[in-house]
This record gives sequence, C-alpha cells and structure tokens, in this order.
Amino acid sequence: MRTVTLIILHCSATREGQSFDFEQCREDHIRHRGFSDIGYHFYVTRDGVVHNGRPLERIGAHCLHHNRHSIGVCYEGGLDREGRPKDTRTVRQKIALEALLQELKRMFPRALIVGHRNLNPQKACPCFDAAGEYEVHSTNA
Repeated sequence: MRTVTLIILHCSATREGQSFDFEQCREDHIRHRGFSDIGYHFYVTRDGVVHNGRPLERIGAHCLHHNRHSIGVCYEGGLDREGRPKDTRTVRQKIALEALLQELKRMFPRALIVGHRNLNPQKACPCFDAAGEYEVHSTNA
C-alpha cells in the first residue's frame, strides 16, 4: 500500500440544479483530460452514494504535486446557479462524507484531511472549509 499523508476533498464544480454523476465525471476525466480513469478515489453524488473510483493502491490524478501521497475524495456540486463557488453539499452528502472520512482515518490515521484550496490557494475547491470542518478527524491520530 502507498504511504498516504493527505485526504484531499474536492468538488466537481457543478452548478446547483445540474447533474454530473459518477460516470459523467469518469468520462470527462478520460476523454477531456486524458486520464486512464477517473482521477478521484471516491465520488459522492447528491443522493449520498459513495462511488469507488481509482483503487486506493493506485495514485490519483486530482491535486498537482500531491497525488503520490494522497487520497482524492470529490462531491458532486460546488457552484451556485450562476457558477460562483458555494457549499452545495446535500444532507445526504454530508452524512456520506463524514462516514467515508471516518473510515479513511481508521485506515490512514496519520493522514490530514484538507481541501484542494488548502494546497492550491488559487482554487475555491471544495467551496467550504474542509480542513476546519474535519479538523477533529485530522487530529485524532
């Protein structure tokens, strides 16, 4: 297994009211970004379903300079109807993310949970303060 030091949260940058399901994200990553598969290890759709992306043993393609030592988790959403950054997580997504992150922290107790924007300040992703919201999980190592 790889050494994992970061669990990085992302949003799909999808507007409220628009769908961008797991297969659409996977297809976008393969066709338009030239990836071999979806870049994330997990993708959480608005209904709270956690979809498995790349196997954890494989390096993701989600955060420049941090893919080797991280797990990428993305939720569907992240923009308001006008395309501005907004925390659009549904209640079901929040519950699913909480459970997923708890499980990942059990597997990788030393890994820090951060948002994409914490590693690339030019990005708003995941459009909420992931490091602050999930800090309790990051410090329970």
